Amino acid sequence: MHSCCKGCLTSCRLFLYLVLWALAFYLAGCSGPQAVEREPGMTEAELREMLKIDFHDHIDALPAAGEAAFIGKLREHNLKWLTIATVGTQWQGLQQQINVAETLHARYPQQVAWITSFNLENWGETGWESSAVRQVGEGFAAGAVGVKVWKDIGMVLRDPDSSFVMIDDPRFDPVFEYIESRGKTLVAHIGEPRNCWLPLDSMTVNNDRAYFAENPQYHAYLHPEIPYYWEHIRARDRVLEKHPGLRMVGCHLGSLEFDVDELARRFDKYPNFAVDLAARICHLQVQDRDKVRDFCIKYQDRLLYGTDLAVDSTCVGSGMTRALELIEATYSRDYQYFATDDEMEVPEVNGKFHGLALPAAVLKKIFYGNAGKWYPGI
Repeated sequence: MHSCCKGCLTSCRLFLYLVLWALAFYLAGCSGPQAVEREPGMTEAELREMLKIDFHDHIDALPAAGEAAFIGKLREHNLKWLTIATVGTQWQGLQQQINVAETLHARYPQQVAWITSFNLENWGETGWESSAVRQVGEGFAAGAVGVKVWKDIGMVLRDPDSSFVMIDDPRFDPVFEYIESRGKTLVAHIGEPRNCWLPLDSMTVNNDRAYFAENPQYHAYLHPEIPYYWEHIRARDRVLEKHPGLRMVGCHLGSLEFDVDELARRFDKYPNFAVDLAARICHLQVQDRDKVRDFCIKYQDRLLYGTDLAVDSTCVGSGMTRALELIEATYSRDYQYFATDDEMEVPEVNGKFHGLALPAAVLKKIFYGNAGKWYPGI
């Protein structure tokens, strides 16, 4: 072949390689972080108007005089509450929550969904397992979309020998197997934030400091007999390993609020595990903003928005006014944090931080779209 033809062929090959390399780089960008950055965002107003679910709330009681105002506030935000009945070691109070949830769900199915639970006051008695399964089944029959287990397992409930009962105790297996067989979700508040094992002045956020100052009975730093933080996490993880088909939502960022990397490791290992953000958004706000944003984008299918807001028997007159003001302020701050990159301040955090400005597609999943996978029938 003539030398000039060889030179042309070499040039053509080089040009083709460059084109293919550029095409590969472009396609990678279309599915990688660069593509996410090009996706449209959402304004606070658009997020406010969008259909949403708050996946973690508590309606302990709702006086008739405040009912219209409360439901009106939910409709104003185009929002449904998932109210969670909890605390099995206080059976009378738990029954009251269940009754309230059943009534409101029947009356306002577009605004109220609910989670049931079961009695622990009869723990260890003959027939406990069958009684718990029956109570759970009654909740499902009344429309409950899941079952809650609370931190009293691991921090309060004890056997006759004074040892704490942990969530991986095999006596819970029949309940978990029944929940799985019905296609429902186990909602698990197991353990507490890592701050619980620290003195008040070493805690990382103000709401933990306030909560444990007001509830010293749960402040594990003051109670060395309570199993240590990681024992609760490992017990919960063992449940996920033992029941791989059981769908579980870990409340409060799965009690791994202090580091999104710890949570990511569980997501990668346990495909049936998701978390809600209730009362722990401030823990995201004290971590590196870009790291948290990347985490939310990568694991957008495993995150459920929640607040842990509550209404109770005090919500009448000025009490309801204060409750509605708190609801409004909480949602307004959260819309700003997730939808914008504004510099912000919140009462729970000392200092300023920037919002996440998540893409609209991610916001739609976290605030609503993930409901069908994690809470079928909600």
